[in-house]
Amino acid sequence: MLTLTWPVVAAVLVGALLHAAWNALVKSSGDKALDTALLHLVGSAVALPVLLMTGLPGPASLPFIAASVVIHIGYYVALVGAYQHGELGLTYPIMRGFAPLLVALASGSLLGESPSVTAWAGVIGITTGVALVGLAHPGEALHHRKALLYAFANAGIIALYTVVDGLGVRAEVASGGNALRYVLLLFVLNGICYPLMVWWRRPAAGRAEMLGYARRRWPMAALGAVASIGSYAIALWAMTRAPVASVAALRETSVLFAAVMGTLLLKEKFGMQRAIGTAVIVAGVMALRLG
Repeated sequence: MLTLTWPVVAAVLVGALLHAAWNALVKSSGDKALDTALLHLVGSAVALPVLLMTGLPGPASLPFIAASVVIHIGYYVALVGAYQHGELGLTYPIMRGFAPLLVALASGSLLGESPSVTAWAGVIGITTGVALVGLAHPGEALHHRKALLYAFANAGIIALYTVVDGLGVRAEVASGGNALRYVLLLFVLNGICYPLMVWWRRPAAGRAEMLGYARRRWPMAALGAVASIGSYAIALWAMTRAPVASVAALRETSVLFAAVMGTLLLKEKFGMQRAIGTAVIVAGVMALRLG
């Protein structure tokens, strides 16, 4: 039976921290598209030797991985657009906060999972708390319409790849494989496709600058790559132990970590509304666990 136990909760919270960390790294960079590409290129280099040791995932999961790679390209494009036009504290909560609600709505028909009333309360609580954190300054938010457009579009993309990868990793485990193989192949392919797209879209002079930028930034990219792989590996492993909607909602507590990082590292505002939103998110997490 799929159950959200405390060890799974603890693991997903660690993954949430890792996810917020690599997003803060991208937001703080001077060239967000290039840093995102570099991070995942390094991630591919990290994942490949481990994949060679663990072996490839089984045939049952390969269609899901192929679909996920395509969806993730859209995710990276929308992520970069959101961070180019808005603060981490505005865009990150919207992208991450509304996705679990969409996953919960789709989980009954696509995953055969029906969240309990208490679990629904947790999902809605986390979504509401995230909205309070992300829209703490609505007047300012309305002036960043492009950022909002990218962020809300990405919430839908995140929900889509969450469902696809939830189904894919379960197909892998059911056929005798494991979540790690699925994650590793996904990161190897993502780390090739998106960087190639960024490279192709730059002029010749821009490509020469990319190489110099990569030489300067690769240590930070390596840290971000490890955080990104670790975060998603934890999430997909958790989806083999607990309902996908619950894991998706719990993972978005990364918003709390992003708000703190945005305040301390990027000098963004926090304020009372974000403090209240934080409390609502914590209450939502408790409801998820009890549900």
